[in-house]
Amino acid sequence: MELSHQQAVIRLRDIKEELERLGEKNELLAEDEQSFDELTREFAEVDAHRRQLERTAALERVRAATKTTERGPAAVKVEGGTPFNSRGSYDLDPILHPDSVEDHRFRNPWDLSEIRTFGRSKEELSTEFRARALSAIEKMRGCNDNIRGTATDILERWDDDDATIAKLCLATSSPEYLRAWSKMARGHGHLITPDEQRALERAMSLTDNAGGYLVPFQLDPTIILTSDGSKSDIRMAARTVVATGDVWNGVSAGAVSWRWAAEASESGDNAPGFAQPTVPVHKADGFVPISIEALMDEANVTTEVGRLLAEGKDILEAAAFAVGTGAGQPTGLVTALAGTSSEVAPTTAETFAAADIYKMEQSLPARYRRNGSWVANKSIYNLVRQFDTNGGAQMWERIGNGQPNELLGYAAREAEDMDGAFSAAATADNYVLAFGDLTNYVIADRLGMTVEFIPHLVGSNRRPNGQRGWYAYYRVGADSVNDAGMRLLNVETAA
Repeated sequence: MELSHQQAVIRLRDIKEELERLGEKNELLAEDEQSFDELTREFAEVDAHRRQLERTAALERVRAATKTTERGPAAVKVEGGTPFNSRGSYDLDPILHPDSVEDHRFRNPWDLSEIRTFGRSKEELSTEFRARALSAIEKMRGCNDNIRGTATDILERWDDDDATIAKLCLATSSPEYLRAWSKMARGHGHLITPDEQRALERAMSLTDNAGGYLVPFQLDPTIILTSDGSKSDIRMAARTVVATGDVWNGVSAGAVSWRWAAEASESGDNAPGFAQPTVPVHKADGFVPISIEALMDEANVTTEVGRLLAEGKDILEAAAFAVGTGAGQPTGLVTALAGTSSEVAPTTAETFAAADIYKMEQSLPARYRRNGSWVANKSIYNLVRQFDTNGGAQMWERIGNGQPNELLGYAAREAEDMDGAFSAAATADNYVLAFGDLTNYVIADRLGMTVEFIPHLVGSNRRPNGQRGWYAYYRVGADSVNDAGMRLLNVETAA
């Protein structure tokens, strides 16, 4: 029983009210009878705990008074009749010692048995789940401040009315779950304690997956990539959101139509037209093999597995975010813009020249240019540098310190999966350069990567080959939600 005295008193009052409510019914259903019995037992347990706290506090006051008598008035500092720094006492000043009252509840934010459900609204419960999750983020092990900051941002920006992300955080960030997952990652499932097993079961109750174990919240590749920086330049510039379902649903609208109004004239209907762009999420999977020797020798295999999963995820997504087909995978930036009104033809047919760089910039509305950036293959940037005899000095600015070079004053980002050479085939499309505000390209991450541990890999003869592995899968989607904010240069070759 971890309740403070004040919490015990509150809980006793809640139980009493619920028992009275049930007692007012003329006839109790089977579940009401069961609830009545459970509440009666809980009342006795909480009341006994309350009395024990009071006895402990009284004993401490007696001991303090005895020490004062034996050693003099300066022997112990007493405030409000209770020894100073006595954490077990229930009557400490809640202003001077807030840990004695409300903060005590979140000394262990993962202990959801402390949450009162009777007589509380959905909003109140969701608020407590989020408060506990924020406390858990501050306390969770195995991560750095960057990950904590990103996790906090994700929780505060993207959690829904059901506190889905908060519940996921609490279920998968606890010390018990991290230990259990680490044991599973090493193939030591037989060493899992009852508390750790309960933590695993609680986490799996939040997912519709048929197997495997959710990656601990602090090791989730989505959070790691956001906090430590993705190697995909498109992800770095795009708008990233968190999806809690199979499809991310957004809202977009045009500008409000303002007017110059005459005195006392009736207002017009200036409401913009609203649209609801959607981004479906798709499943991706990967496999990480490791030898038994390496698994035994690795000092911190849990953190290493998290790093490997994030690395593989980043590599897979880099190609999808550039040229993904949208069929069973994210829709790439090039795929989304190709064939739309955002596609730009070169100034001179079948020719890529300096004039096309300026044409791309001028074709984009000013409101999007302010946050504009370029995306292209490195080979295309090298061609741009050769557009004049000074190596592109009229266009390029080198910043340094890890920042991307600038082309016409806009960041030049790299996507090696875009076209880097011009096709010799007749009537071929060459999508060589994209420009625009890439926040109009949305990447929807669904939190909760799942990993299954494979204890033995087998060779061609179906015998163990001394390796083990982790099979991982997760879901992500991407698509343009506003083509007007971006442009794509197509240097098409004619027949």
